[in-house]
Amino acid sequence: MDAIVIGGGLAGLASAAALGSQGFQVDLFEAKPFLGGRATSYNVPSSDGESEEIDNCQHILLKCCSNLLDFYKRLGVLDGIEFHREFYFIEPGGRVSSLRKGIFPAPMHFAESFFRATWLSLSDKIALGRAMLAVRRERLKRNDLDDITMLEWLQEKKQPARVIERFWRQVLVSAVNVELDQMAAAHGFQVIWLGFLAGADTYEMGIPKVRLGELYRVAMANVTHHERAIVEEFDAQRGVLVGGEWIAAKAYVSALPSERLAKLVPELPIDFSLFEPSPITGIHLWFDRGVTELPHGTLLDRNIQWFFNKGEGRYLMLVVSASDGMLRMQRQEIIDLALSELREFLPGAREAVLLKAHVVKEARATFRAKPGLELKRPLARTTIPNLFLAGDWTRNGWPATMEGAVRSGYLAAEAASAYLGKAARFLLPDVA
Repeated sequence: MDAIVIGGGLAGLASAAALGSQGFQVDLFEAKPFLGGRATSYNVPSSDGESEEIDNCQHILLKCCSNLLDFYKRLGVLDGIEFHREFYFIEPGGRVSSLRKGIFPAPMHFAESFFRATWLSLSDKIALGRAMLAVRRERLKRNDLDDITMLEWLQEKKQPARVIERFWRQVLVSAVNVELDQMAAAHGFQVIWLGFLAGADTYEMGIPKVRLGELYRVAMANVTHHERAIVEEFDAQRGVLVGGEWIAAKAYVSALPSERLAKLVPELPIDFSLFEPSPITGIHLWFDRGVTELPHGTLLDRNIQWFFNKGEGRYLMLVVSASDGMLRMQRQEIIDLALSELREFLPGAREAVLLKAHVVKEARATFRAKPGLELKRPLARTTIPNLFLAGDWTRNGWPATMEGAVRSGYLAAEAASAYLGKAARFLLPDVA
């Protein structure tokens, strides 16, 4: 066996696929009964005895996610992603404004949409425009962006409270999964630059047309995956202990979350306590009728940040990022809150009957991308020569996103390939 990959989330899958593409024989071990990690699907039973497969939460990508798109091409599932060229900002009461590119080239491609939008005043739009130009101007000139929070930078630029709440927070908290007063400004800059300024189409939002689990139920060349296979111990010479049996390889890639790697290989010189978890809550609602024709929408000024239309307006998936407060709430409290807020935005939901609901709390969805953390994230190579690290929490140039996970998997595969005597490049550069 050439390589063993521990963990079947996106980072592990990307690493395994990349190594397999070079002809290396790879075994992948995943503790859960399914692949995909935190971006997957599973069956939820209902009161009528039937079950329905749902995604744990809505995961999206933007066209600036070069490596994630490359990974989907490797798997042959890119046609399972549908790209949307329009975002819908909805105010309480139901008024909708859309954001889409117009006739002007980047970075002015949103000028028409912003001019017509009702969710910001003219003075708000001018203030936002100044800050967007400052991002473009300062992103390569300032050396303190990893040391200050995004909120501190926004206050430095005198952004009005309404703009911070209705644009910056709405966009960035959803993308990075941490509040602005905890988010390193460098990550906020990256999202705005790549997603909004670098190109006229990089903002386009990709939403899977199929359940997330279907994206990863494909064969990968030279890769054998084992589900329900818990790696109990690791030893650089003997290999991995799975089901009481030691299995050896020449190289090992850990794509485990930080807290699991800390238990499996505690001798690594990594301060695992730095990686504080940040939660995401997904709320699934099924109605007796369609409540909206919009494919998705971002809801302003409330707890619920986004909804996604998963089935003719009858089935909506709601998402709350950085949802620390919801961890302490009971299931019914969350459902009641979601219904109350949704009915403020979607008139069709006011008379509709809720047939069933499901709440998914991902308590450890991502790490908190705080100031000062970036240089403390570990690289792919470790102090153990034949062990390499992947995972969205490792240093890959992105915050904890699906793109970051795939980037980390590619970087680990590059390091492992070089160790195995067949150097290769897998990581693609950012779009700009």
